[in-house]
Amino acid sequence: MSIKHILIVFGLLLSTSVNSQNKQILFGFAEMPNTLMVNPGAETNFRYHGGIPALSGFSFNLGASEGKLSDLFLIDNTPINTKFENLTNKLTNRDFLSFNMQIDILNGGYRLDEKTYLSFGMYQEVDFIGYYPKDVVELLYYGNQPFINKTVHFSDLKFRGEVLGVIHAGLSYKLNKKLNVGGRFKLYSGSLHISSKNNGGTFNTDLGVNNIYRHNLSNINIKSNSSGFFDAEENLNVGIKDAIGNTFLSKNIGIGVDLGFTYHYSPQIEFTGSILDVGFVSYSKNNSNLTVIGDHQFDGVNLLYDSNNTDYWAQLDSDFKTNVPRETNTDSYISWRPIKLNGAVRYSFGRARINKECYDETYKEYYNNSVGLQLYAITRPLSTQIAATVFLEKNISENFHAKFTYTVDDFSMSNVGVGISTQMGIFQMYGMIGNVLKLSDLTEAKTASVQFGFNLIFD
Repeated sequence: MSIKHILIVFGLLLSTSVNSQNKQILFGFAEMPNTLMVNPGAETNFRYHGGIPALSGFSFNLGASEGKLSDLFLIDNTPINTKFENLTNKLTNRDFLSFNMQIDILNGGYRLDEKTYLSFGMYQEVDFIGYYPKDVVELLYYGNQPFINKTVHFSDLKFRGEVLGVIHAGLSYKLNKKLNVGGRFKLYSGSLHISSKNNGGTFNTDLGVNNIYRHNLSNINIKSNSSGFFDAEENLNVGIKDAIGNTFLSKNIGIGVDLGFTYHYSPQIEFTGSILDVGFVSYSKNNSNLTVIGDHQFDGVNLLYDSNNTDYWAQLDSDFKTNVPRETNTDSYISWRPIKLNGAVRYSFGRARINKECYDETYKEYYNNSVGLQLYAITRPLSTQIAATVFLEKNISENFHAKFTYTVDDFSMSNVGVGISTQMGIFQMYGMIGNVLKLSDLTEAKTASVQFGFNLIFD
């Protein structure tokens, strides 16, 4: 496969990236047990619950910060290379591809007393983000001849990926009639990890003295960490089966916490907020860390006959390794989890005909409708990513709820989402779809999402 084909695949990945960190429809929706995963201080009003294994919670979002599938695959007789070049011309070093997916393996909860609800479970998570290194991609794709005297910055190389399992337990506690708080402790087990950031150095080509061009590598400082990809003999040894199978059996252990609250300013005005995944994973098993540091200047290869030196390429390689040495080690390192922040304000109206008795022997006033604003942020290698959502939630009946959202984020300025939650006896299910306005033609969408889950609820 040529470099051009590899870069075309990269462009495809960039235009179909996946990100499920922001669960804007699920946050604060219908007092479902799953909302405890995005706000451990959410209120609950049931005795206990149990999620159906591997189906109690699953979600993913497809999105691209720039570009669409149709940019590459629209049937219009335009060559694929031309389409790729048009797409890359639109991209900047702030565009990114990302992937995040969570699957609940086990999710349950039990009311300890009238004020305290215990929830627990385990899930698998895959998370990756890589920023588009525009200078490097153009250098590889076009070569350096069209970019004489242009500087290529290696600081654009930023990426982070992780596959891990999480075992967790949390408490939601009602302090008083107005305030409910909660916390969740997490034990991380890292299966795979790779990251590189805070890189530096430049490459540029100018007119040479001993040859036509002179190539300059200046202040090169590139570092990367990885775990789980190589065995003890430094052989690449990773498979999907092993990666998933080791998520709860790894020796790469970490801890984290979630905190959250729900505050009723008045019966109709509610504030909620949470901070998630404040923690780290210590990687010590099957590590392979790379460091490249140095400076080098060369004028290419002068093919002059010298009976004492005919191996020009070996000399060039030796000079490069001397001036820009490459070192590897298996040292342990710590990876901090991406921290997520959620906050919302809600105004409820249209009081329901009946109030529902709570476990502290009070009655909570339920309203048929509510509107509000949600804010979301996540720490990322380049900068914090932020999203804003306005929503309308409607209780169609006591056991059937709907939520409509409008979200503005890095992927779209017009993402409309719909979620429903229903309960029949002890069986509860929910489903959520994002960017519904683009469902008729997903190739024109920059983002699309699906979330669903099944629970058994015992009042």
